[in-house]
Amino acid sequence: MNRWQRFKQSRVGYASLWIFLVLFGLSLCAELIANDKPLVVRYEGQFYFPIAKSQPETVFGGDFATPTDFLDPDIRRNITSKGNWAIYPPIHYSYETLNYFSTAPNPAPPSWENWLGTDDRGRDVLARLIYGFRLSILFGLALTIVGVSVGIITGSLMGFFGGKFDLISQRLIEIWSAMPELYLLIIFASIFNPSVSLLIILLAAFGWMGLSDYVRAEFFRNRALEYVRAARALGLTNLQIMWRHILPNSLTPVITFLPFRMSAAILSLTSLDFLGLGVPPGTPSLGELLSQGKGNLDAWWISLSTFVVLVATLLLLTFMGEALRDAFDSRKAGVMSGARS
Repeated sequence: MNRWQRFKQSRVGYASLWIFLVLFGLSLCAELIANDKPLVVRYEGQFYFPIAKSQPETVFGGDFATPTDFLDPDIRRNITSKGNWAIYPPIHYSYETLNYFSTAPNPAPPSWENWLGTDDRGRDVLARLIYGFRLSILFGLALTIVGVSVGIITGSLMGFFGGKFDLISQRLIEIWSAMPELYLLIIFASIFNPSVSLLIILLAAFGWMGLSDYVRAEFFRNRALEYVRAARALGLTNLQIMWRHILPNSLTPVITFLPFRMSAAILSLTSLDFLGLGVPPGTPSLGELLSQGKGNLDAWWISLSTFVVLVATLLLLTFMGEALRDAFDSRKAGVMSGARS
């Protein structure tokens, strides 16, 4: 609780946490914010929910039994006539929706129809930013959880047992860390179909080593303390000692590095997508938008909006990480307690 109070004393970090949670929460509801299907439609006395179940356009007065295109002016005219109505999301486009009815050539500049313009295929930039932001955060969370879990397990084992086990493990880590990560990504991208899960596995295979060193050092320091000897004298097993006693007192570097590891994961995904080695084509991604901005320098709205979203996300995570680091810093905690007294 004292650490939480110290975290709240950092106004920038505390505000960044709330801003980040609000933005992430909104992105989780992206289908309700940016979608080419109405939330609710009342047509000829019947209620429909196209966002949950698709209906053919013949239901709404169309000519074909194909999925309804609610951007079609004729369909919209039918829905809004004779007492019919529909409730649309604030943004009438999903991340993959092509604006066939735009009067400007693609990429089109910002307008009342597309608030941040369209990309080179006619897709709404704002919708792709919302979905791309959600993908980046979820990817960063997944990669952080996997990397932290592997780093904690390996670091705790090396630090607790030490000796030959630690020596052999260190040499294996040195060999593994010398592997060219980018070349391996290129090789696997050419062999397997690109996917988010494959990226998480490949990046997590290299991302755990830095954290394991900190956990190893904490276990080395804590295993020789009196409370560990007392637990061993009481007959607790090695697993019980590691889980109940040493690990809770060794999580400070893990917690303080979490936002920075998320930032690194988001940057890795953005870089790989920019190079064409990341998520499958068509997936909303900040790196893919940056690549489009590079290929269409005259379409300034693509690169500028993506750059703002990426920088704002990294700044929020950095401010949160600095606040966490200060909250877990025992020296600053002593200074604060002395100042209060």
